[in-house]
Amino acid sequence: MDRLHKALDFCMRHQTILRYSIVSLLTAAGEQIFSSVVFKCPCNSGNMLYSSSFLLAPAFILWLLSYMVNARTWRLLTGRCSPEKHLQGSPCGACARLCQLLVPMTAKALVAPLTWIAVALLGANFYECAASGSSLTKRLFCKDNAPDCQKQLFKMPCDEKLSAEISSEWLSLQAQSQLIGWFLIASILTVALISTCVSRCCSPVSYLQLKFWKIYSQKEHELFEIKAKEHATKLAERNINCFFEATDPAPFHTPSNEDWQKISFLYTFNSQEQYYSMIHKYVSTNRGNNAKFKEEGQDLTVLAFVDEAQTDVSGL
Repeated sequence: MDRLHKALDFCMRHQTILRYSIVSLLTAAGEQIFSSVVFKCPCNSGNMLYSSSFLLAPAFILWLLSYMVNARTWRLLTGRCSPEKHLQGSPCGACARLCQLLVPMTAKALVAPLTWIAVALLGANFYECAASGSSLTKRLFCKDNAPDCQKQLFKMPCDEKLSAEISSEWLSLQAQSQLIGWFLIASILTVALISTCVSRCCSPVSYLQLKFWKIYSQKEHELFEIKAKEHATKLAERNINCFFEATDPAPFHTPSNEDWQKISFLYTFNSQEQYYSMIHKYVSTNRGNNAKFKEEGQDLTVLAFVDEAQTDVSGL
């Protein structure tokens, strides 16, 4: 039991790393299946188009799916185009702020597609087939403009002996693909490390307070789910009983539309007030009736998402 408790505690403390690791492993496994089972290079003039579609189309689909499964995407967009929703400032300024908020979301959404491309380049099947049909490869290998050279290039992915003969004086297409793959992986890790360092250096809170913030956010989310289910169950039971028994409903309090809107704003951390969520701020400011709460609640700032992103990287 102790080992199980330690394992669960480790998973909870490093859930961000584990989540991205699982996504990367599943993506890599899917690429291997596609590369070995589904992909078959045609070895003709369609090499470039066929291989590029296998390399880029799944990456684009994974990018879109990453947005779709991210709850913050819908939290950011839900109700933003409603006629009743008014953002302060000019429309251009509001669009600029929304675009800035999308930056950390896009970075997270790129984990799966970049993993797909990197693993595909290391495997070299897609690149080798695509490069054999490109005009750049033709200029590199067919300097004498021999009429049969282009046809031989098309057949390179399907004939290992021919590939070895043509690329004897140059890096093989497989070697080129693997070099690009390793360069892409090194670049991604470098950018991720620099971004994390910059985010931590600009953090408005200390390391231990950031850990506390993460714990609080998890507990608040868990308790909100439990309380919301209990509240919804009681309301549904009351309504169903009144319907079948033809009785008048007893008074039952539920949050108003205005209250739901107040706790749905993106939270902006203020070191002077030290609230840890919109619910915390709502409760501590007379149920959101404070004039300052209303003023700050309408302002979508970049710090709002930076603060949420910092709670994610705190498990690193």
